[in-house]
Amino acid sequence: MMARWSRRSRTVVRWTASIAIIAIVGYFFASALAANWEQVVELDIQFNAWSVGAIVLFAVAVPLSGLLWWQMLRMLTTTRVRVLEVVAVQCLSWILKYVPGQVGSVANKLVWAHGRGISKSLVAITFVYENAFLLTASIVPSVAILLASLGSQIFVDNATSLLLPLLVLIPFVVIANPRWFHWIVSQLIRRTLKREVPAEYFLSSRQGLLLQLEFFVPRALNGIGFLFVGASVLDLAPNTWLPLASAYVLAGAIGILAFFVPSGLGVREAVIVLIASQYMPTAQAVVLALLSRLFATAADALVAALYGILRLIDRKKGLSPQ
Repeated sequence: MMARWSRRSRTVVRWTASIAIIAIVGYFFASALAANWEQVVELDIQFNAWSVGAIVLFAVAVPLSGLLWWQMLRMLTTTRVRVLEVVAVQCLSWILKYVPGQVGSVANKLVWAHGRGISKSLVAITFVYENAFLLTASIVPSVAILLASLGSQIFVDNATSLLLPLLVLIPFVVIANPRWFHWIVSQLIRRTLKREVPAEYFLSSRQGLLLQLEFFVPRALNGIGFLFVGASVLDLAPNTWLPLASAYVLAGAIGILAFFVPSGLGVREAVIVLIASQYMPTAQAVVLALLSRLFATAADALVAALYGILRLIDRKKGLSPQ
């Protein structure tokens, strides 16, 4: 039997893969910019109202997903949880996405659950639900819109990067069925932790469908935010709005699936360029991809500030008489 890798070895491999992918993508981005530098210089790149709007929309999507997570917790636990506290935890988990593999994100929620006396198994299950809802909301409508706009050939030519994410939806069909999902999770928990998982830890089909529909909203905000990024430097034709927004949302989903790369760095931008270049020159697509990363990072700074504010407000409320 092969020896298991140590935690240190896994960490080294994870970070080595991350750095290698970022370096490769960075090289191709630099080459594309160098080859099209004259077109890049012609772009009127400046910070304007569209830029502010993009940053705000990117940032607002995070606490909104926190509200949906709070709603999920209210459905599954009788423990009283304050909405500001839950949204703050969500904001911190979002910032911790820069730790590859979403380790920081899920660990933050599990630590919070332990401190609040909430079952860590339940919170881990909500983490699975949340990612399932977000990925489904990102992949299904985006692929449908891009197929209608570009046809199937681009997906055939780029099957690995664009069609493989659809395979991720297969396990989510299982998650959507409470009985199947409960049985699978119960088997895993029973064998690893030697305990049972209550059926109350799982959403009903009706609850799951309602939340799935609601999770389309933060994805839509991200897509609109990307259009604001484009509007800050380009005059986007109306017929490109929907496919470009879909490109960004799909790229975000693929970035999440590239769990070994911090925040999908490089992977998301590569997918954006691949799709956006079908509607504009490659130089403009590269600039949009880089600007979207810059604005998304600025939005993360806003999310971090919001986390601090929410923690301060919630702490004062928690200490005040009820």
